[in-house]
Amino acid sequence: MARKDFRFVSLFLASLSLPFATPLAADEFRSPSLTALRVDWRAALDQLRTEINSRPQVAGDFIFVPRRSVPRFDPRAMPALVQLNAVSSQFFTGIARSSVPVLLPFDAATYLEAQRSGAQAPLALPRYQADFNAADMFDAGPAGYSATFSLDPGAGDGMPSRTFAKPVEVQITGSALVYDIADPAGGKGEPVKPLATIYPDLRRFIREGYVRYAFTRFGAAYVVSIQCLDSVAKPRRLACKEASPVAERFLKALHIAGGQRMRPLMDVASDLIDRAAARSADFSYRPSGDIIPNTGYRKQGGHPDAMAYAQIRFPLERAPAFVHSQSYASRDKDDRPTAYPWRDNFCESRSFEVWQCGGGYGHQGEDIRAADCPSPGDSREPCDHKQRGVVAVRDAVVIRASKDQAATLEVNSRTEHIRFRYMHMNPQALNADGVLNGRIVAEGEKIGVISNYLDHPAGTSMHLHFDVQVFTRDGWIWVSPYVTLVSAYERLIRARGREVGPEIASTPQPVAHTLPEDVIKPDQREGSSSEEN
Repeated sequence: MARKDFRFVSLFLASLSLPFATPLAADEFRSPSLTALRVDWRAALDQLRTEINSRPQVAGDFIFVPRRSVPRFDPRAMPALVQLNAVSSQFFTGIARSSVPVLLPFDAATYLEAQRSGAQAPLALPRYQADFNAADMFDAGPAGYSATFSLDPGAGDGMPSRTFAKPVEVQITGSALVYDIADPAGGKGEPVKPLATIYPDLRRFIREGYVRYAFTRFGAAYVVSIQCLDSVAKPRRLACKEASPVAERFLKALHIAGGQRMRPLMDVASDLIDRAAARSADFSYRPSGDIIPNTGYRKQGGHPDAMAYAQIRFPLERAPAFVHSQSYASRDKDDRPTAYPWRDNFCESRSFEVWQCGGGYGHQGEDIRAADCPSPGDSREPCDHKQRGVVAVRDAVVIRASKDQAATLEVNSRTEHIRFRYMHMNPQALNADGVLNGRIVAEGEKIGVISNYLDHPAGTSMHLHFDVQVFTRDGWIWVSPYVTLVSAYERLIRARGREVGPEIASTPQPVAHTLPEDVIKPDQREGSSSEEN
């Protein structure tokens, strides 16, 4: 067997968490495997009964049954979840679509008590959410749900004395699907003794720029997280030790807010990806993990990963397109930004924590560049390099606040729970086009154009940064999108690419457009961020 074949056999075995795996041919890709968790709705309903019946003054009003008085919580009169979803859906649209019990810092019982007494409950929602603001984002579907709340500076008794410059954002995801990825760091963490009675298996850990609290409840996996610095605080950034009290306040406030018992999900087995039989005369790509030499953190190499994490539409509207580094120049004339072969840049050195990369730091995703416009005399149709279309890779819901530089698409189905993030499009243009929280987009729908926005126009080169996160028991984890993009590009051009290399290249130097925080020196270690530069 050739040396290259040995490399891909070990690559494939490393890409699965299964005890046995069939060897993968050098130019074959696989889909991921997912574990479907069994949701214990009986336990969830028991807890719901306890929560409601512990408030006698509310129990009689919780069941809205015309011409009938219900003295206590009685699910025989009307399904408990139907009633709960009816209340919660006023604030969390589509909550009944979640296949797992939706845990949120929303106290429906207290809200109903206030409603019964004539209080203006909807006008002061944080009062019923432990001072957390109304959800900035909420999405529910067959795999579970995700939500984002915030705590204003100075809000909440017992919070850190420091006054923060902006609200602290808290994310929660509950899922009945978890991705099986090779993850040596997975499952680690420390117990949280003050919350052990409420969450016996709760573990706290810092990963990829977030302090995370992971636990299992009713058979489903839940993760609460806050972006923070695992170091001293900065003027506009929380230290993780400051974020932890906010997260723990959030955890103490969680109640069952809705959801719906559904047909159990099934495990999703890994399988070979179908690829075009016809060979492309042009498209070629270097192997996954074959980054430009010496561009990884402390000169470490890339992360080989032969997994196509989803079958997507390629994110650029048209071919040709090129996956290449935007932060390093190479003297290899075949490694120009607009030329084949493609080259992986997932683990290029950045200040971002990416635990699948050597040393724990990497780029988070891949940089993609459109082809240069041909000379006016050679073009068969108009070409404007500032109007190269970017499209939705799947039917999905948008996660993006109006000030965000990134637009994320989340797929929440019976077989997937995955996110795709786009960066460097102009935020003002995205706002004008309505690419904001909750919008539903269709696969292939144009959502913007390739741009050069990074904190300000012309902050980087003209390209699209694209990355992928999958949900695991540790929460949302960055995975290499390189093979996913190769597979998608082959479907776009209806032809199979040719793997080439690896080749020896000279030591690269950062290109002129790179910002100081974009590329870290081999021995330099900066604070992490969730924003790609």
